[in-house]
Order: sequence, then structure tokens, then C-alpha cells
Amino acid sequence: MKNMPFKRKILKLNQSIMKKNSIIIFLFVGLSHCLFAQRMQIDKVVGVVGNKIILVSDIEAQVKIMRNQSQGVDMPSDIRCMILDQLFANSLLLAEADKDSIVVSDMEVQAQLDSRINSILAYMGMDENRFVENYNMTPAEMKDFMRDQMRDQLVQQKMQQQIMNSITITPKEVKDFFDRIPKDSLPYFNSEVELAEIVLKPKVNDQEDARARKLARNLLLQIVEDSVDFELLARKYSDDKASAALGGSLGVQPRGTLVPEFEATAYQLKDGEVSEVVKTQFGYHIIQLINRLGNNINTRHILIRPDITTDDREKAYQQLDSIRNLIVMDTISFSAAIGQFSEEEQSKTRAGRITNPATGDAYFELGDLEPSVYFAIDGLQQGDISKVIEFDSRTGEKQFRIVKIITRTQPHPANMQDDYSKIRMAALEEKKGQFISNWVTSKLSENYIEIKLNNLGDMSKEVMECEVMEKWISSSTGKP
Repeated sequence: MKNMPFKRKILKLNQSIMKKNSIIIFLFVGLSHCLFAQRMQIDKVVGVVGNKIILVSDIEAQVKIMRNQSQGVDMPSDIRCMILDQLFANSLLLAEADKDSIVVSDMEVQAQLDSRINSILAYMGMDENRFVENYNMTPAEMKDFMRDQMRDQLVQQKMQQQIMNSITITPKEVKDFFDRIPKDSLPYFNSEVELAEIVLKPKVNDQEDARARKLARNLLLQIVEDSVDFELLARKYSDDKASAALGGSLGVQPRGTLVPEFEATAYQLKDGEVSEVVKTQFGYHIIQLINRLGNNINTRHILIRPDITTDDREKAYQQLDSIRNLIVMDTISFSAAIGQFSEEEQSKTRAGRITNPATGDAYFELGDLEPSVYFAIDGLQQGDISKVIEFDSRTGEKQFRIVKIITRTQPHPANMQDDYSKIRMAALEEKKGQFISNWVTSKLSENYIEIKLNNLGDMSKEVMECEVMEKWISSSTGKP
């Protein structure tokens, strides 16, 4: 287990937990897998909970998902039994959500569909022809095809959140959880670092700013005065390449998702109306409101981004290098320099800490670092500060950072002192699993449940002998 990523270690750590408390709410994890389930020939019904049916093809689709996500970790031998238990639990959640009048709006569903489809298109280089080749549907047809399933998943998620909203865990419970792990089964953690950063963004020179503003203004005049198609201009000129491939569409977004200047204008528009040129941190926008429902807006835009020249980048590099020298000479502390100079707002609010996108916490195994950061801190010790690093931001802009190693651990077996946050996370997940398992059991008698084991074929004997399915079989109406 020494070289396994942490999430896989936790999977190993919790295999026994999964077998006892296997209520996992499957969310939207990949259109190709979901499509596999729905495109399979509608075969046989294996279960009914309320008015929800479960098919053999549903089981096989989830098996395929887990195989693709396992990354070499052996799956339990009774995986289909565990999945069937999860599918029954999901259906019961939907039945209870109906009773509690839990609903999701059309705009919420649309926002999720837009996000998922746009992510797949981005992975495919925004090539809609490639999308059609893979799925035999256009992106718009796929959204319609997946709409009901997405709605069910969002309802399940809301119901699960409602059930487990108040669950907390005490330090004693975390210690008890850790003490139950056999010493020879403790995961082994590789060396990890906690990093803080100071980021500077090159400033656009006046000439480039004027060029971008003029181009945006000319495009606006073509739309308003010459009735040139907005989507056509977006595809041809917009510097937001992801949305440009979709005619400028940003899809449905809830309030607070887009930058303030963009939203301040977009929420003032009427359906179909086009804005004046709007300046944000990304450049100059022309915005069209497609429609609005409550706090959700559906917009398209054209972005003209001023170019950053080589001289602009050099000025930023030299400025950050000077700041680094001041810190090294103890003229200013790293933490004070973050507050005074850093232009990365997200890390700035966390005292400069960089968040690991894979885990959501502030710790990185060395192999999980961006290559530019990995090589910059190679050989540095706790408390050291890197040289200036050029990197690409999330929006594709060239920026500069210096990185300080806040903590650096050595490879070690899991222990409460160094790994409390990870152990707490695992303990909390176990508690949530047990809580929702008990909740499901308490709701069995209140819902119509039917199992059709004869339709399972070779799986029927396995299901009959499966511990987690006992509650469903004993609650089933009539003979299984």
C-alpha cells in the first residue's frame, strides 16, 4: 500500500465498512457509463421500491463504472450484491423525497446538465462532431435524454443532505475509529507538503487594453446595428474558447457563480437583450441574456481578452522576485506579503494556502503536485521559499507565484498526530454510512418493496445469501 494515492488507501481502509454500510448515493459520474445503462436493451425488472423500478442493466452499468474507477484496486467478490443494495436504497430515497415534497427546479437540472456536457465537450476539445461520434447524439439531444435521470440524482442528493445534515463527530469517536483499525492494516502515507503562495498577475499595457476594448465595441455594433448573429461572432472572435465553440453559451448559472461585474449587468437585462461592453478581470464582454428564472440566468457572451506581452510578463516576474528578496532578508514576513501583494483571492483568504483539488484539503503528496511546483520545491525543506514560478491559471492566463513549504512530512504509517484530519474524514464517513443505513432500515415498512429474484438468473443465489440484501428480501411483498 505504500505508493497508493490516499483515496485508494481509504478505500482499502474502509472495505469492511462498505460491506456493512453500503448505502452509497451514486451521482452523475460519467455520461458514457450512464448512457451504457440506458441504451442497453430493457431486459428484466429485479426490484420495485414505491413507483421506482430497478433493472438488471442498472446493476451492470454500475459494475462498469466501479471497474473503470477502481484503478487496479480489487473489487469485493460480492460487488453486484452491494450495488443492488445501493440501487434499492437510492429508490427508497426517491420514494421518501416524494413524501417530503423535495423537488429540484428545471433550472437546477439544466445547470447541472450544462455543466456536465460542457465538461465533456472541453475534454473533447469542444469538438461537437467528436461528441456525436461517441454518443450518437448532439449535446442538446443528450441533455434531453439525461434530464429525468439528472433530476432523480439531484433529488437523491438533497434527500441525503437533509437526512445527514446534523451529523457531527467528536474527537473521542475519531480515536475509537482509529483504535479499531488493525495495526497491520494501517495505511502508509507518502511524504506530504503543505504550501502557501504569493501570486502576481502580469498587468495589461494601455495599448493592448485599448485594442481589446475597440474590438469588443466594433463587435457590439455589428450585433446591434447590423443584426449580425451573436453566436456566429462568438464562435469566430471570442477568447473564451470553451463557450465560443457553443456560440458563446455559458449555460444556466446560479447567482454568485460568475464574476460580480458580469452578473451586475446580466441580471439587469431582459430576455434576448444584449449588453453594452462590460469590463471584468478577464477582459471585455458582450453579454446576451437568453432567459432568467429566479436567481438563475442563462447567458451567452463574447470575450475579448487583451494580450499580455513579453514585457508585461517580465515586469511581473521582476516585481515578484523583488518581493521574494524582501522576504528572504526578513524585511517583510511571508504572511504579511500575502496580504499586501498576492492577487490570488482564493488562496489569499486562506493565508495563502494552496488547496489540493483532488482532496479538498491543504496537503499534497509530492507526486500530486503540478510539475512546475514539484521541480521548484525539489530539495527544499520546511520553511524554505521557492524561486519565482511561471504557471498557467485556471483560466489559461500566464501568472507568477512563489511558494513556501509550510510543513513537510516524512513517509509514515497513519497516526493520530500527523493524520488526524484524514482519520477524522474516514471516521465521519463511517458514521454517516451507519446513520443512513439505520434510516433506510427504519423506512422499509413504510414503503412498497418487491424483489424478483427469478429475473436475476445466476445472481439469484448470491443475492439470497448476501447479508446486506436480507432486509430487502424480508420486506418484499410476496415471494421473491
